[in-house]
Amino acid sequence: MSAKDRPSAAAPAASHRFFENRACEYWPCHDLESINCLFCFCPLYPTDCGGNWTVTETGIKDCSACAVPHGAGGYDYVLGRLAADARQSAEGEEWL
Repeated sequence: MSAKDRPSAAAPAASHRFFENRACEYWPCHDLESINCLFCFCPLYPTDCGGNWTVTETGIKDCSACAVPHGAGGYDYVLGRLAADARQSAEGEEWL
């Protein structure tokens, strides 16, 4: 993922794009000053999302080191990737 595609560091004002759930039993789940919980389970999980993920010894995608959907700008990044994947799917391209 290029630097221009990464979410910015500043948290946006409260809106439909960002919320924090500090009451969550897993808070804080990432080492970020402000965590967007909107995509607690990332909708990009089944894709080659461009985030910082690895594969475990048992073949499971491990996204625990990735903060792309949780940082400021993550909402726009995720929606952009989903839109691009939908376009590829509509054109008959494989996107998973």
